[in-house]
Amino acid sequence: MVPFLFYILSYPQNKMSRRVRRKVARESKAIVVSGSCPEIQDEIFDLECQGIVDWRSLPDDTVIQLLSCLSYRDRASLSSTCRTWRFLGNSPCLWTSLDIRSNKFDANMASSLTPRCVHLQKLRFRGAESADAIIHLQARNLRELSGDYCRKITDATLAVIAARHELLESLQLGPDFCERISSDAIKAVAHCCPRLSKLRLSGIMDVNADAINALGKFCPKLTDIGFIDCLNVDEVALGNVSSLRFLSVAGTSGMKWGVVSNLWHELPNLIGLDVSRTDIGPSTVARLLASSQNLRIMCGLNCPILEEDTSFSASKYKNKLLISLSTDIFKGLGSLFFDDTNKGKNVFLDWRNSKSNNKELNEIIPWLEWMLSHTLLRSAESPQQGLDKFWIEQGASLLLSLTHSSQEDVQERAATGLATFVVIDDENARIDCGRAEAVMRDGGIRLLLGLANSWREGLQSEAAKAIANLSVNANVAKAVAQEGGINILAGLARSTNKLVAEEAAGGLWNLSVGEEHKGAIAEAGGIQALVDLIFKWSSSGEGVLERAAGALANLAADDKCSTEVAVAGGVHALVMLARHCKFEGVQEQAARALANLAAHGDSNTNNAAVGQESGALEALVQLTRSPNEGVRQEAAGALWNLSFDDRNREAIAAGGGVQALVALAQSCSNASPGLQERAAGALWGLSVSEANSIAIGREGGVAPLISLARSEAEDVHETAAGALWNLAFNPGNALRIVEEGGVSALVDLCSSSVSKMARFMAALALTYMFDGRMDEFALVGTSTESTSKSVSLDGARRMALKNIEAFVLIFSDPQAFAAAAASSAPAALAQVTESARIQEAGHLRCSGSEIGRFVTMLRNPSSILKACAGFALLQFTIPGGRHAKHHASLMQNAGAARVLRGAAAAASAPLEAKIFARIVLRNLEYHQIEHTI
Repeated sequence: MVPFLFYILSYPQNKMSRRVRRKVARESKAIVVSGSCPEIQDEIFDLECQGIVDWRSLPDDTVIQLLSCLSYRDRASLSSTCRTWRFLGNSPCLWTSLDIRSNKFDANMASSLTPRCVHLQKLRFRGAESADAIIHLQARNLRELSGDYCRKITDATLAVIAARHELLESLQLGPDFCERISSDAIKAVAHCCPRLSKLRLSGIMDVNADAINALGKFCPKLTDIGFIDCLNVDEVALGNVSSLRFLSVAGTSGMKWGVVSNLWHELPNLIGLDVSRTDIGPSTVARLLASSQNLRIMCGLNCPILEEDTSFSASKYKNKLLISLSTDIFKGLGSLFFDDTNKGKNVFLDWRNSKSNNKELNEIIPWLEWMLSHTLLRSAESPQQGLDKFWIEQGASLLLSLTHSSQEDVQERAATGLATFVVIDDENARIDCGRAEAVMRDGGIRLLLGLANSWREGLQSEAAKAIANLSVNANVAKAVAQEGGINILAGLARSTNKLVAEEAAGGLWNLSVGEEHKGAIAEAGGIQALVDLIFKWSSSGEGVLERAAGALANLAADDKCSTEVAVAGGVHALVMLARHCKFEGVQEQAARALANLAAHGDSNTNNAAVGQESGALEALVQLTRSPNEGVRQEAAGALWNLSFDDRNREAIAAGGGVQALVALAQSCSNASPGLQERAAGALWGLSVSEANSIAIGREGGVAPLISLARSEAEDVHETAAGALWNLAFNPGNALRIVEEGGVSALVDLCSSSVSKMARFMAALALTYMFDGRMDEFALVGTSTESTSKSVSLDGARRMALKNIEAFVLIFSDPQAFAAAAASSAPAALAQVTESARIQEAGHLRCSGSEIGRFVTMLRNPSSILKACAGFALLQFTIPGGRHAKHHASLMQNAGAARVLRGAAAAASAPLEAKIFARIVLRNLEYHQIEHTI
């Protein structure tokens, strides 16, 4: 239902007498609404006497106008609210035209509408089920029938429809192929529908002579035939249908053009011919233009053979127009319509506004609009090389001009064409920026938003789709926002029509990529609308659910919007999708949205809220086993973010997360870097707990992490190194890393990774492994779960220490150290800090045990380990670091200052360790002073 209707009906401004009856003009016929029932008038009179304004007192013509703006389902539903509206809702003027494409239409629905369809003249339907149900409408006065998604419609269905509707004047099925319809059905139509004047069918396998001859014999008023994208059409028989004024064989293969050139020019009444997307050549075109007595316009768009002959020109054929890729189409149309070659790109609109009485052109223009919209859409759906110039210079403008058509199906196809022709790569959401900006340059954004604001749901859907696709371009997205498009799309997302809501959600998804649009979407009520969509279509509608979840995922990446998503019920909605939806695209976007919600643990409570939602963690663990890589990646990313919360971390492990993530890491050695990064990251997050760390080692998690540490991707280096650093804290895991060849992998990271963080964490992992604790464990015995591998701890230790030392020296500026050794001035120490600082290390958060281990390492006999321990503590306590205060507090509570002073004063300690210890002491003093202040 159109949203604003509720407000109009709830707050009537004036009493209006129902005694005055007004005529309501619909489709050029004056229909007088008869008087209401006496008992209804009595009811309203009683209310008026009591001083109560009743919404049933609205004038009849106002109510009928409101009802006319609704879909048939909403119209029927609203009509049932009271006897007055039930009576008005059955007015014949409301049921002369019916569009049943939006909702499921079956025999039961058709039967319920039968009493209203006595005067039905025009019907649009979608799909085979709707076609089968049409006969139950008993619409004997049906004149026009148009259907799409007709692949499964059979001869029997079409024959029965024709037999039940002998007054049929127009039959159109397409643009998708009618694969199950044959010449037999066409003959049945010819026999049953003698008033047929227009027949347009797409994708027929074979249209034989018998079928065409039957049309010519039994349908004397047949003036418009379209056999489009057919495999075989009898050219000779078509040449005998003398009543034809318009003929299209666009996209039809296997045409015998020699036969065409010898016969069709003799059609006495032919004024429009469409041969677009065929292999017609210039000789046939020339013969038809020269010899056809009444032919005025010939469409030959996207005909490769015709375009190859650059010398061919149709300008010498007076008063005849050829439309092709190489012609100036707008100039040609201007001369045809106005005898004026200066008309611009609005020739169709200008013609309608001119109110010309030229009967022939009044016939040509609707046909031409229909054929152009069809051919342009087909060309957009099957992209070909060499059309870029055409689309930018003429195609975009043609499609935009066709959106002004008075024919609703032409408007829809033009909008669909605009949505389609810009797309380069649908899978990766890539569009042609030149084409998108051509649409914007010609005022297309405002025009499309106007169409999206239409009350016609079919037009809303296709316009919203075009806006969504075009908005992939950042400049277009900005224009959409500036023109009020966000409010329009948010409103359409509330539609009861699933197709409209789906395309609107897609538009919000693409717009939400831009950081500058997220807040506007929230302000327009878009977040609540998207969440409501998930609940509304939770049991069906893969497209609408994926788009809604994708938009929420983008919005959840913004801190403020993520809170609004949670408040709107988004956590519950997204977890519901992750748990129950079987569509992989929906699963991927739901997991991504949950990952983004969980990424805001420090600034809001979403991380904990997601973990506490019933079944959330179990569902994400299960999704890591999905056969779809995108689903696995996003699920692992969500678990990674969620593991930052202590309760979530333990719940993930309890729910089988360790086993699932180890299995994922084992299987993704050849996967995308994104999946590798998240798999290692999730294990890194779980391994913060020592119990989980031990479990990961026992489940075989060490080997795949070592493998991932050898990845070529910098981001994977960081997460793999972080996970191995955590695992190495446990001496059993440390020994496993040595046994699995992890020392060389960590050494490579430490010495050559592009990422400073990966090198830092690899160095820390090596220090854990060789600070002596692993040696004690090795004396007791290696891992009990597997046979010990023969390794040389001494050789591994030497290699590790050598590279740890080299790593620390990279950050040790000799001049700065010399200055710091000679002076205790703050400036000298600050210079060392600046050269040694790894900015990203400030995001690392260590436990008390880890900090204590580095403090203890300052007493280690190895000068290299002492220097590295000091270097690590410096990174963790630098003022301004995210967790520096936390680390300083841990060190102060543990009495680390005494150890640091000892390290700074030790004569045998290396210079680096001394200077680093002094800097850490100053950092602790800074944090202590800051805390007391």
